[in-house]
Amino acid sequence: MAAGVIGVARRSPTFAVGFAIVLAFGVLAVLADVIAPLPPTQSFPFETLRPPGPRFLLGSDGNGMDVLSRVIHGARYAFGIALPAGAIMAAIGIPLGLVAGYRGGVLDEVLLRVLDVLRAFPTIILALAVVAATGQGFLNVILVIGFLDSPIFARIVRAEVLALRGATFVRAAVAAGNPEWRVMLVHILPNAILGATAQLPLRMAWAVRISATLAFIGIGVQAPAPEWGAMIRQGAEFVISGEWWVALFPGLALIAMVLGLNLAGDGLSDLLDPKRRATGK
Repeated sequence: MAAGVIGVARRSPTFAVGFAIVLAFGVLAVLADVIAPLPPTQSFPFETLRPPGPRFLLGSDGNGMDVLSRVIHGARYAFGIALPAGAIMAAIGIPLGLVAGYRGGVLDEVLLRVLDVLRAFPTIILALAVVAATGQGFLNVILVIGFLDSPIFARIVRAEVLALRGATFVRAAVAAGNPEWRVMLVHILPNAILGATAQLPLRMAWAVRISATLAFIGIGVQAPAPEWGAMIRQGAEFVISGEWWVALFPGLALIAMVLGLNLAGDGLSDLLDPKRRATGK
């Protein structure tokens, strides 16, 4: 197992670094109750805006809450949005792209036009409008983000299916009498899903960033929940007066999480590249 990990790291150092960052945040999320020195919403009214020190390692915010504890628990919100939103993106986009690409015709044209309409709007504006209309609950944010990004997966899978449906092994499967659903699921999907798999960490990074943006502008997860975007919004008003730590540390955590997911996605693209695997590079 160790040899396999070393081999993957050698083939794609980018993936190794990104995966290590994401894994570190995953550990924080799972063990937040153990690692965090204080409960994330526990307030100390007489300890507001304390600078980093022995009492509060990363300082305290305007409500007297420990910034370090809130940053650690914020990892749970990041994964709590990224993972289900990514699952929704894939669950909607992959089947649509598979069916549309294989059958073509009117279904394919209608799907393309719908995807074009969705992608024509600026994503953040569309997400802002939908969340504002449906409500600011945590579940609504996840559903909106997952739905809005599903067209990317549909387009990726559709393009792969279009390239594969005329392949010899697909024609052989059809000639052998396999039903259409079996041809799509058994013979085409495993070969068409690699691009979507590599895209998933990148879109999860987008989900984390968009959810933080929505929280920052007041639409999304709301304080006192320890969500990084909401924490940055709360701390932004104190930057001018010199209390920089309230916004800085959740901002750094957000940057690191997004960077880790992007690196993992880029590295995964290299690892899943058939040409690269064939050459062993």
